[in-house]
Amino acid sequence: MTLQVGVIGVGAMGENHVRNWSQIQTETGLVQLVGVYDQNQEHAGIVAAKYDTQAFPSAAALLGEIDAVSIAVPTTLHRDFTLEALQAGAHVLVEKPIASTIVQAEEMAAAALAEGRVLMVGHSERFNPVVTTFKKRIDQGELGEIVSISAKRVGPHNLRIRDVGVIVDLGVHDIDVISFLYGSRASRVFAVSGVRLHPFEDYASISMYFPPDRGGFIDTNWLTPKKVRTLVAVGTKGVAEADYIDRTLTILRDEESISCRIPAGEPLRLELLSFLEAVATKQCSVDADQGIYNLKVALAAQESAQRGESVEIG
Repeated sequence: MTLQVGVIGVGAMGENHVRNWSQIQTETGLVQLVGVYDQNQEHAGIVAAKYDTQAFPSAAALLGEIDAVSIAVPTTLHRDFTLEALQAGAHVLVEKPIASTIVQAEEMAAAALAEGRVLMVGHSERFNPVVTTFKKRIDQGELGEIVSISAKRVGPHNLRIRDVGVIVDLGVHDIDVISFLYGSRASRVFAVSGVRLHPFEDYASISMYFPPDRGGFIDTNWLTPKKVRTLVAVGTKGVAEADYIDRTLTILRDEESISCRIPAGEPLRLELLSFLEAVATKQCSVDADQGIYNLKVALAAQESAQRGESVEIG
């Protein structure tokens, strides 16, 4: 059965969803890209024409024609559009972070449960071949017991990000990735952040505590001229370092060094395919509960930076 899909919000990220759905439609026939909606009707028309689909005059009109939807609107609007989509009977993939507040996120999760629909959160780095390869090597025991994982995600500010700071926009990626690699959740967080050039915090150093004695560390900012995306895991048998941009993985054990290239694969496309599988099986790889956890840690990091002390994750 071909799934009828659409996209709400076709800014830069939303258009990426449209492009990938269009490619999946052409290459697999698993979906039909019915159309798009954006509050900027002129831009919606341009994007729709580019990908040979239809721009709808309202979200309600689009939702009346589809089975599943990508929602890529500003974070402050996630709750409203997600609830509208779920109540219309659509399965939802909403971009990260799941919502602006925990209360909103929990309302979204409750609605998905009540409507019997999938609510998946778009933590696309979870599907990055760099991360999945890293996870496989860890789970195979190549590094022994992992005791520390560090992530660096820095670069210039993206002007389209206007409603959140760097912790919620970038740091939340690595909150999810580090927790995924450990296969557990942080219980406490300590962070230092500040505002220098932008309306919200534009740099942060985040330390997460994973019981009983493991750490997760994130360095993120919008101040570095060159984009850097790296991941390092320290284990009792060795150290692994991955570079997202170069798609390389290097493992150091004693005097042995092993390096490999990681196959290319667009994380968003892999995420959308996982979403299709979730719709079919009702088994979601990044469900609302995980989205809420990631948001809790991010908000706790903001609180920690403001208070100057560690904060427990509720």
